[in-house]
Amino acid sequence: MNGRDKYVLVIPAYNESATIREVVQGALRHLGTVIVVDDGSNDGTADKLSNLPVTLRRHPENLGKAASLWNGMQTALNLGAKGIVTMDGDGQHDPADLPRLLMAAKVHPDKLVIGSRLWNRDVIPKARYRANRFANFWIAWAAGQTIEDSQSGFRVYPAQLIRRCRFVLGRKQSFVFESEIIIEAARHRFPCAFVPVSTSYPDNARPSHFHPMNDIAHITRMVAWRLFIQGFFPSGLWRSLNGSQSLKL
Repeated sequence: MNGRDKYVLVIPAYNESATIREVVQGALRHLGTVIVVDDGSNDGTADKLSNLPVTLRRHPENLGKAASLWNGMQTALNLGAKGIVTMDGDGQHDPADLPRLLMAAKVHPDKLVIGSRLWNRDVIPKARYRANRFANFWIAWAAGQTIEDSQSGFRVYPAQLIRRCRFVLGRKQSFVFESEIIIEAARHRFPCAFVPVSTSYPDNARPSHFHPMNDIAHITRMVAWRLFIQGFFPSGLWRSLNGSQSLKL
């Protein structure tokens, strides 16, 4: 692989027929290799990708976002990716922001680059904004660094980080994975870097699969266990409150 193909984009997709083609077309302007993981969609999501130069992986049934991301990441590693980019298929993320995330990843190859959305709170549904801020505090504590947006799926993962991580993924981990891997990344000495990105919620997009009450409860249980086995990590709380280790770009 060379040039832009050193970074492979993974898009998990579950019933994204209304938006997936436009998202992929936008992404292909910036990245040469795009993997779409169709997670048991029943709305013709895969059909919307006909004639597009993408690698399509299909789950016979819905396994959840975490499994889709992980399976797509393993495919990217097998292709020789240096870094793995992820974004959602619902049109929330603007492919035009990809060059900025890629530049940050190239300058800081030892960091997990995350597109930060919460600066633009006026366009984010209030319940989701509050849930994200609540999750940020706990994940920052467990990771020992300030976290601006723990729930953003718009990221660039160093390939070496993914190779070092091990997860057991099920349906309940669908929205836990992207929080837990921030904590794992810190443990493996891959701190976060944040790049402000735009966000939108297209009128034709399907309803969000993220349920603030239930999914934040699953995330909180994961973080509570992590803190318990770390002796409640008081130094991590101090560092998270004092802006330690994270990098804003």
